[in-house]
Amino acid sequence: MPKIIGGSLHEHREQTRQKLYAALSALMAERGFDAITLAEIAQVAGVGRTAVYNHFPDKESMLLGFITHETEQYAATLQRSLDDIEDPVDQLSTYVRQQAQLKRVYHVAPGPELRSVLSRGAQQRVREHVVIVEMILRRILAAGIASGAFPEQDLEVTVPLVNACLSGRGVPDDGADRERAIEQTEAFVLRAVGAAAPVPA
Repeated sequence: MPKIIGGSLHEHREQTRQKLYAALSALMAERGFDAITLAEIAQVAGVGRTAVYNHFPDKESMLLGFITHETEQYAATLQRSLDDIEDPVDQLSTYVRQQAQLKRVYHVAPGPELRSVLSRGAQQRVREHVVIVEMILRRILAAGIASGAFPEQDLEVTVPLVNACLSGRGVPDDGADRERAIEQTEAFVLRAVGAAAPVPA
């Protein structure tokens, strides 16, 4: 019988999942999702190959679990970063900066986009978790409209436009170029929703 990690079976299962997610993330950063196998993930995680199937029936379900976990963790971190900020303009600036940080710690590249890797059903389940983050942006914009910080606008249009801008924006990894790119993105988004934004240096 395999050795139990942690103080209980529940803790053991959770810690094993975290090891699998860490291995999946590391391998995706090297080669992309389509180029790795469950056997490689198990090896890097230090988990028996058969034990992987106690958690995930296939590679797609593991990726889906990983994305769900990461999205929930990110949404909680994002909400904590906003809890002590009252001004909707400052909240939106923080949202933009958090999105830029997200791209550094969570990505599926290199390799094909998720649309070409996941089945349609899995894509829909990913979409359901993305909505968690969109709801935070929607609350920020609604509060800004209510306070007069942003003009009246259709949030059904604005929310996906803002997120499309952020998800498609390449940000350098380090240094002054990175900060300048984030500042310009922040100013662009604030202008796009009708807020007064400082001109980047």
